[in-house]
Amino acid sequence: MTFKPANHIQDLQYFGEFGGVNPSISDSSTYTFLSAKTMFDTFEGNADGCYLYTRHSSPSNLYLGEALAAMEGTETANVTASGMGAITAVLLQLCGNNDHIVSSRTIYGGTYAFLKNFTPRFNIKTSFVDITNLAAVEASITKNTKVLYCEAVSNPLLEVADIKSLAALAKKHNLKLVVDNTFSPLSISPAILGVDVVIHSLTKFINGSSDTVGGVVCGTQEFINDLRNVNTGAAMLLGATMDSLRAASILKNLRTLHIRMQQHSKNALYLAEKFQAIGLKTVYPGLSSHPSHQAYKNMMNEDYGFGGLLTVDAGSAEKANALMELMQHKNLGYLAVSLGFYKTLFSAPSSSTSSEIPVDEQKEMGLTDGLIRFSIGLDSDIERSFETMKACMMEVGIL
Repeated sequence: MTFKPANHIQDLQYFGEFGGVNPSISDSSTYTFLSAKTMFDTFEGNADGCYLYTRHSSPSNLYLGEALAAMEGTETANVTASGMGAITAVLLQLCGNNDHIVSSRTIYGGTYAFLKNFTPRFNIKTSFVDITNLAAVEASITKNTKVLYCEAVSNPLLEVADIKSLAALAKKHNLKLVVDNTFSPLSISPAILGVDVVIHSLTKFINGSSDTVGGVVCGTQEFINDLRNVNTGAAMLLGATMDSLRAASILKNLRTLHIRMQQHSKNALYLAEKFQAIGLKTVYPGLSSHPSHQAYKNMMNEDYGFGGLLTVDAGSAEKANALMELMQHKNLGYLAVSLGFYKTLFSAPSSSTSSEIPVDEQKEMGLTDGLIRFSIGLDSDIERSFETMKACMMEVGIL
């Protein structure tokens, strides 16, 4: 049976305390108990359904977690205060002293910095590899390797991970495969393809309005229980707790994700084809020229397209900056980091979201200083947007 992630979200039914069509928001940091023994049992992790303290969980956070788990096809989920709050908790839960991680070399700069600069404090080492080269991935696995980590669609180069093959490799070597699916919600369902833990930055497409920071970890009940353990759980002890008001807001936006992703993808494919046709060096998984185009097609839930991210190489940092400034002036979008907003957002990753990666490593992976990452918005008239973008490119000398 074909997996239909949006249906799984839509089929959830939550009533508010007084019969509202939206669930009531739990605006409390702590919860009362009718007996001292129940409080003790809850601290011991034995009182399922009881609420203790919002850093551990809250009704509002659980509603959102259940909806995201349904979307990803996992047993449950735990929401966090940010995407990095989800990533760091997962990796520190799975790894300890003298453990090893094999990670894609093209990942979000914050994740790279965490693995490169922070986890060595705990004697956790990371090998960064070309995730599309399965032989190289397997060759990097050692007896101390615990985790294989990647992004389904990488930030910012839009490399596509062969998730089924990576899952088989992880199983062969008894590793946990952790995948950040921020760039491809609904379009790719990693857990259905064999992934152990799925992470999202909820800040991006899932929330969709650039007004909230959040993250989520989707996985088995056992793993999420481990994350929440009051004595040993990384999510509990590191304290990256989502606020209940924010959880309620994201849950409301999640219900329109399927409509938004269809429009993001439709607009991105249109622009990618037009950009490529006029001679721009364009990367988008929906183009047949993308080296992993077929791999993406083999994994995707077709209704939601190839996502809203594309890149264009302007040739130099000077031209990239001039173009982005002019496009913002022409109201085509905003020169800003992040993605998934209703307006198009554009930035030069080499000097922004990937600036944590040393220049020599950027060059090795193919990240040039003229590369512009576009998060394509929900424009109603994308043809008009293209014509204005083309005029801007001509004005700054890219065309």
